[in-house]
Amino acid sequence: MSGPSPSHLIFGEVLFDCFPDGTRVLGGAPFNVAWNLHQLGEAACFVGGVGDDADGRDIREHMDRIAMDTRGLYRHPSAPTGQVRIALENGEPTYTIVPDQAYDDVPADWAQALPESAALLYHGTLALRSGNRDLLERLQARARRRFVDVNLRAPWYEPGDVLALMRGADVVKLNTDEAVTLAPDVVAPERPAALLERAAIRSALIITHGADGAGIHTADDQHHRAPAPTVDGFRDAVGAGDAFASVAIIGLQHDWPWATTLERALRFAAAVCTLQGATTDDPAFYHQATRDWTPA
Repeated sequence: MSGPSPSHLIFGEVLFDCFPDGTRVLGGAPFNVAWNLHQLGEAACFVGGVGDDADGRDIREHMDRIAMDTRGLYRHPSAPTGQVRIALENGEPTYTIVPDQAYDDVPADWAQALPESAALLYHGTLALRSGNRDLLERLQARARRRFVDVNLRAPWYEPGDVLALMRGADVVKLNTDEAVTLAPDVVAPERPAALLERAAIRSALIITHGADGAGIHTADDQHHRAPAPTVDGFRDAVGAGDAFASVAIIGLQHDWPWATTLERALRFAAAVCTLQGATTDDPAFYHQATRDWTPA
């Protein structure tokens, strides 16, 4: 697919989440974010690698089916398309990450296939576990703002490396456990301010608390906290954090107040918990989830 320059570059892993019952669902945090943004009406270009295999072709077909921008989809000549094995306990997922996947090795010169400028670059931390740093630098140079979504998956990270990836970002999102891992020497009430300072975050730090909701802490000392909505028809929490990030990006792009962004992001994350996996190709789901969004 070709088209106009996107508002957002979304960089990182695309893979299949493999569930205990044999179900395989297309996923990967950055891919989920790109999918959500597209389905919510935001222009986005996903940048990541797939294998020259049946799964890679399946991913491209999924993207074509909903008319996603495929310019950034790199086909690796030898590495396989990514997989993650998911186990569920009370609906909460744990992940077994497979090494040496196609998304780990996207050449820096792949940036030549991409738009020259973007409003925002989103990236996580998993796809940078073994490479891709040169490509990241090239993408950063093209974007006006940067959103980092921390996704710590043992043993694929070092806290110091993650803090370095966060440094200078406009917005960083992580969960409660990740905040503790990255600032274990700081008591909980002071941890947001410490992370804002240590990573030189320019605008806001978002900390999600699972079933307890989320908080947004800004560089100018605003603090917003909200509980998670009740979920009717809960299936699993896979992709809830990615759903939250997608709406946070939209809020940033459209200058929503932080409190509005928080409330809408939590509601969309709750809606995604009614799916098996993180996404659906049913446009009615996205229309329903955002039916009462009005200009903030």
